[in-house]
Amino acid sequence: MKLINIGFGNMVSAEKVLAIVSPDSAPIKRFIQEARESGQLIDATFGRRTKTVIIMDGGSVVLSGILPETVAGRFNEEEPHE
Repeated sequence: MKLINIGFGNMVSAEKVLAIVSPDSAPIKRFIQEARESGQLIDATFGRRTKTVIIMDGGSVVLSGILPETVAGRFNEEEPHE
């Protein structure tokens, strides 16, 4: 299982990520609010401004404080050799 660092020591499973999006559009803001109301929201921003919304398999929504391009770039990085 490959884990992706989403900032501030938090990780998500790469196999479970469906989409990485910016939180700026109105539909995404509504999506975040619906996830919050249904208990499916995971806030991993550590009090910082939300810059990335990660939509997970199973309906969970994860908020991150780092840029979407940074998170997406970490998916393409090679795993360190042991």
